[in-house]
Amino acid sequence: MKIPKRIQPLVEDGLVDQVLRQLMSGKEATVYVVQCGEAVRCAKVYKEADKRGFHQAVHYTEGRKVKNSRQARAMGKGSRYGRQEQEAAWQSHEVDALYRLAAAGVRVPQPYNFHEGVLLMELVTDAAGAPAPRLNDLALTPEQAREFHAVLIRQVVRMLCAGIVHGDLSEYNVLVDSAGPVIIDLPQAVDAAANNNASRMLERDVDNLAAYFGQFAPELLGTDYGKEIWSLYERGELQPDSPLTGTFKRNEKRVDLNEVMQVIDAAREEDALRRRMREES
Repeated sequence: MKIPKRIQPLVEDGLVDQVLRQLMSGKEATVYVVQCGEAVRCAKVYKEADKRGFHQAVHYTEGRKVKNSRQARAMGKGSRYGRQEQEAAWQSHEVDALYRLAAAGVRVPQPYNFHEGVLLMELVTDAAGAPAPRLNDLALTPEQAREFHAVLIRQVVRMLCAGIVHGDLSEYNVLVDSAGPVIIDLPQAVDAAANNNASRMLERDVDNLAAYFGQFAPELLGTDYGKEIWSLYERGELQPDSPLTGTFKRNEKRVDLNEVMQVIDAAREEDALRRRMREES
C-alpha cells in the first residue's frame, strides 16, 4: 500500500522497509502492519490532538515530569510551542510506560523505536501468526473468563508495583495471543505516587474488568479487587505475588470527634507556647 506521510521518515531512516496494511484506527491513533527487515511489526501513528477522541484531561497528566523548566513554563502558558511540547510528551509517555512495564514483567507489546510521532513496536499475534484479536471480539466460556480475569488482575498488580496505573483499562485495550492477555494503549497511564486520581482510576480499571468478565462468570461481579489492591499499595505491602481475596473490609469504626478536637487543641496550645517563648527570648 501507499506509504502514509507520517511513516515516510521511518522509511527514509531505514527503520521501516514496507507498509503492508492498516491494522486498525482508533480514538488515539492509526496502527499499520509494517515490514522491518525480516520482522513484521506495527507502527502506531498518533493522531493530531484536535482529531483525537481521547483528550489530555488534567487528571491524567497530573504529576507527569517534563524535561526542563522552559518546557514546563511553555506548557503552562499554552503557547504554540507549549502545545507542541505537551503533545510530544503525551505521545512519548506511552513509550516510557511500555519499557518500564516490560521490565517489570507486565505483558505489553515490546517497543522498538519512537520517531516523529510514530511508535514502532511488536505486532502481537495469535497461534497462527495473524494479528491477535481484542478481548471484546472473543466469546468466552466461564472458565476462560475466570482465567483471563485472574491473569489481568495480576497484571494490574504488577503495573502498580512498577508505579503505573493504566487509567483506561477495558476489554477494548487488551489483546489475546496464544499465551493469554496482552495490555495495550498506555498514553494516558498515570504515575501512582504522583497523581491524586490514581486510586480512583485503578478501581475503575478493575471494575471494568469485573463488569466485562462478569457477563460470562457472574460471580466476578461481586469482587472488590480494586480497593484491596490499593489498600496493600498504600500500606507499602503490595508485591507482584501478593495473595488477593477479591474482598475488602472497610474500616467502619466511628471517629471520636472529641478525641480529634483534643489533639487539635493540644497542638494549638503547643504552638502558642513556642511563639511566647520566642517572643520572650
